[in-house]
Amino acid sequence: MNALIIGAAGFVGKYLIDHLRDDRGWSVSASKLPHEAIDAANIRICDLDILDKNAIVKALREAAPDYIFHLAAQSSVSLSWKEPGLTVDVNIRGTVNVLDAVRELEKKPRVLLIGSGEEYGHVLSKEIPIGEENVLRPGNIYAATKACQGMIGRIYANAYGLDVIMVRAFNHIGPGQSPVFVASDFCKQVAEIEAGLREPVIRVGNLSARRDFTDVRDVVRAYGLLMEKGRRGELYNVGSGKAVAIEEILHTVLACSDAKISVEADASRLRPVDVPVIEADTRRLQTLTGWKPEIDLRKTIAETLLFWRKNIA
Repeated sequence: MNALIIGAAGFVGKYLIDHLRDDRGWSVSASKLPHEAIDAANIRICDLDILDKNAIVKALREAAPDYIFHLAAQSSVSLSWKEPGLTVDVNIRGTVNVLDAVRELEKKPRVLLIGSGEEYGHVLSKEIPIGEENVLRPGNIYAATKACQGMIGRIYANAYGLDVIMVRAFNHIGPGQSPVFVASDFCKQVAEIEAGLREPVIRVGNLSARRDFTDVRDVVRAYGLLMEKGRRGELYNVGSGKAVAIEEILHTVLACSDAKISVEADASRLRPVDVPVIEADTRRLQTLTGWKPEIDLRKTIAETLLFWRKNIA
């Protein structure tokens, strides 16, 4: 099988490349922006801006993929508050460009669109765990754009007959993730404290929010299975199925260190709107593919902290 990963220079892209190439034995092409780098052997790499539809058409014709994994996105909630226009352009217009480019091909590949558990937004307590048909009440700009992306994907599947599958991926974490995201941020701060690069104080935002965390390596396994077994036009949650308080993530990180570290609230780390609980119902995914998460959260956090220790050293 030939797979094209659009937006492969990001956190998930590295793991997806490894999984498809090494675990599945697929031929992999990967796109990136000109200023980005992809450190991977035995794959084809091209520069691609998804805001340029003609460039997408050219890239697709050259790669001739059977499968397209659309990872390119502005994926930071905090940045979406600061750059809403950029978030709309990349996450909505960029996706439309990809789907329109697929429409122009004679051989039309299967497309996996990656959305987010953030799309569900302000869920009610009676709606936990959150199923795929739950009402969407997005509480931030990023979530709203991803909800729109999923709606557009379903329309293209139904109206144009494209083989499009939608995913709502809940929080995924692991070594190499940007410190824009909470678990990696905590690990980076602790590694810097251990290295004597900052005072022994870890700064935090809202610790009461509860999120569904899954190791990125489990997430990309789910993507591969859905590409093979998912049903056209359908949507699938990908997550652990268990909500964990940010405070528990913090305590797990601190327990991995012998340093004496105090905790201080930092108003700049608080979001304008924060959803109290997000937890996935993944029965649709599990029933169809047999997938389940295999990597323990504590192992993921320990390995993420080790990544930052090595990186900082």
